[in-house]
Amino acid sequence: MYNLSCYNPSSFILVGIPGLEKFHMWIGIPFCVIYVVAVVGNCILLYLIATEHSLHEPMFFFLSMLATTDLLLSTATVPKLLSNFWLGSQEITFSGCLTQMFFLHFSFVVDSAILLAMAFDRYVAICFPLRYTTILTPQVIVKLMVSVVVRSFSIILPDVFLLKRLPFCRTHTIPHTYCEHIGVARLSSADISINIWYGFAVPLMTVISDVIFIAVSYAFILRAVFQLSSQGARQKALSTCGSHVCVILMFYTPAFFSILAHRFGHSVPRNVLILFANLYVAIPPALNPIVYGVKTKQIQDKFILLFSLKKSQ
Repeated sequence: MYNLSCYNPSSFILVGIPGLEKFHMWIGIPFCVIYVVAVVGNCILLYLIATEHSLHEPMFFFLSMLATTDLLLSTATVPKLLSNFWLGSQEITFSGCLTQMFFLHFSFVVDSAILLAMAFDRYVAICFPLRYTTILTPQVIVKLMVSVVVRSFSIILPDVFLLKRLPFCRTHTIPHTYCEHIGVARLSSADISINIWYGFAVPLMTVISDVIFIAVSYAFILRAVFQLSSQGARQKALSTCGSHVCVILMFYTPAFFSILAHRFGHSVPRNVLILFANLYVAIPPALNPIVYGVKTKQIQDKFILLFSLKKSQ
């Protein structure tokens, strides 16, 4: 019975942000505001793309996928964080912990792949404008999105089984606000070298390779832009990439900072790292629809039209 309970623990305890327990009530307020902005902004974006025929283009289809994944990323973590901070609900079942961990990492890898697909879309639009509709056909887009989901699912699913094989006899207390692969694995009394190596390999197979391909895409894009003779054409071409570049920077910069801080920032207090990790999963989903709303004229026009119609009714 003892061994069985080690391999099938009933639940874990999510501490929250260690050292800042007395501020949990106040820390939850900005996270709640950010989450509401993320849900409302991404839902409006999805509604506009779904209902407006003029937005039924490859770029906006990729954007709708990004909005859906952002909703998944923030919903996988922030509601549990708020229930922990405001209601004192620190307990999470073992299956709930694995589910949260899966959707957290899955949505992160999907987000990265979608940003690569959007970079490819901009590359085709600027480098091969006359062949854009023949290259990015609806069939090609569907195949791209299916491959993104299948790749992410097949890469993250082993994390679940790598954790299920471990015994958790020492402690069930997680010094964090959510479950993530290596953080949970470190609670085990067994050898977790496979978890560590796989956790190291996944970013290399997905995120790092995506960043390299995005950089290559933009190298070709910049070369094509600066070969244009007209200054106005250059500005127009670059402006179509502006919102995508902003989203790329918001997504990858804090991610790499967080990874480097965890690996090498041993002098950084744990509560700062955990607070930053929570901001990372909460803020980009809230800012992405705002960036695209401000920088993409088609979405801006439809957004203004939507609310002007509601006011007139």
